[in-house]
Amino acid sequence: MREFLLICFLITSLYGDTVLKIASYNVENLFDLETSGHEYPEYISNTNANWNTKTYKIKLKNIAKVITDINADIIALQEIESMQALKDLRFALKQNALYYQYFALADNKNTNIKVAILSKIPFVYSKSLSVNASYSYRDILETKFNIEGNELYIFVNHWKSKRGPESKRIESAKALLKRVKILGEDKNIILLGDFNSDYQENIKFLRKREHNDTDGKTGINHVLKSTKQTQKAVNTNYEEGNFYNLWYDTDPELRYTYIYKKNKETLDNILISQALLKRKSIYYIPDTIHSYKAEYLFKKEKIFGWKISKKMPKKHRGEGYSDHLPVVANFRVMN
Repeated sequence: MREFLLICFLITSLYGDTVLKIASYNVENLFDLETSGHEYPEYISNTNANWNTKTYKIKLKNIAKVITDINADIIALQEIESMQALKDLRFALKQNALYYQYFALADNKNTNIKVAILSKIPFVYSKSLSVNASYSYRDILETKFNIEGNELYIFVNHWKSKRGPESKRIESAKALLKRVKILGEDKNIILLGDFNSDYQENIKFLRKREHNDTDGKTGINHVLKSTKQTQKAVNTNYEEGNFYNLWYDTDPELRYTYIYKKNKETLDNILISQALLKRKSIYYIPDTIHSYKAEYLFKKEKIFGWKISKKMPKKHRGEGYSDHLPVVANFRVMN
């Protein structure tokens, strides 16, 4: 069956090569209706907060619409509470005639929200990568694929928010880099997800002194070494051991997945190893990085996030999608 599905996937190739669409989406608090004791107060089901079967189904339907419209071959997800929530989302997608047979969740730690992956393509393995034992750090999800004999590693991230200092995000970056070095920096590696960091965090960081407990060092730029290659992918020089942030491959005004106080930010990123810049067996297709900006994802020039009333007690309104936009990029696999 796996071989058959992979053959079906490869039939959708272009000029004999496979075009692989990879995306990442922070779905904003996709909690299930079960009570585990870790929920936010407004996500305890069947209370005055109005988190119930009706609002849960609306949330699933709305997120499924976005994912269906993107129709990625592999999509990384952030802010999934549980395996039950992930399975319910898969069922909502199946009702839209979009079936992701392969899925995984970083489920080794009972944190409120976790990262996950949905894929049309079978993976060799998927496992959680622990940053450290503290529950304030979310696990990273590592997944290995073998596509047409080409190994591809995808790491799904959701780093600490800006409510915490930069040292928290550096901790996640160091754990990620340690694993990358074990695999080999020459491998085909994609790092993606909600890094809670701008692609130029090293520049913007200087104005955010409340976060600076690291003497100006950042996880996304300094630990992952993403500052030396800042030109479009077709012109960039190869820097061994560095990761290339795909945001540099599109126009500056288009680089955003989040809006905070009218400021556009790129909390969500896709970074790739140098191997995926070289036009060999598998590589990034230039000019394909973008955030998915369907009109229905905006309301009054703001991202149409999931709506909860601000008045106490907080109540779900049963409308909206996520406060983040998805980010998408295409890759080519040579047959």
